[in-house]
Amino acid sequence: MDYDTVGAAEFGASLRGIGLNILVRDVPRQVAFLTGLFDMIAHQVTADFAILMYHRQVIQVHSDGTYHSNPLLGLLPESGARGAGAEIRLYETDPDVVEAKAESLGGYVLHPATDKPHGLRECYVLCENGYAWVASRPL
Repeated sequence: MDYDTVGAAEFGASLRGIGLNILVRDVPRQVAFLTGLFDMIAHQVTADFAILMYHRQVIQVHSDGTYHSNPLLGLLPESGARGAGAEIRLYETDPDVVEAKAESLGGYVLHPATDKPHGLRECYVLCENGYAWVASRPL
């Protein structure tokens, strides 16, 4: 599938398994953060929407305005963090590299790169929308 040209109906019909869609205040800014920090590939970036690829995983980014008739929008805070309680884990990203780049891309290092007893080295970074992005690699 050509993610740069696919239409909404065809793209939606192609989705399978588990999907990740995040609502953000500024789509291009969130895309710049994710592509800069995690080397994601961005497609069809507009003020309202973007498709991101992390290895073979599809992530969608939507602006708040695209959810005007969705009940989820009413649950989002107008300011502050949005993703409390959720970790978005990226298992094929070097946590030390992410820690070194995070602040220059507008992220906040919540927990530095650390070897964990469950066999992973991890770094937790919060984006400006409050989502916890966890770069992880096996020890």
